[in-house]
Amino acid sequence: MHWHQNQDEWQYYIGGQGRMTVFFNGTLARTQDFEAGDVGYIPKTLPHYIENTGNTDLVFLEMFKTDTFMELSLNGWLKTLPPELTAQTIDIDPLKNSDLVKQDVPVVPACFFARKTRR
Repeated sequence: MHWHQNQDEWQYYIGGQGRMTVFFNGTLARTQDFEAGDVGYIPKTLPHYIENTGNTDLVFLEMFKTDTFMELSLNGWLKTLPPELTAQTIDIDPLKNSDLVKQDVPVVPACFFARKTRR
């Protein structure tokens, strides 16, 4: 789970099947299924996550109208808190808490995968 502090997120689903859950203020959340050709939208600052629900890779494009990409993951945020506080607040064993925050999975911008073409 993560959120973007400075900009809304737009998504275009290219292949596969996925499910996105967006958390709103309080206890409200919305979950929606997506497939190739669908468009997703998340207002800035709202926590969300996407899961692959199909049998193939889920491929989608994330777009932001900003010069600076910003993302804060739940695990990244938990790493900044004392382990005892986190373990007590979410009611888990402190040892399991230390394993939880090690599993941060970053979003890697597509430009890192750009290939040079020969002319």
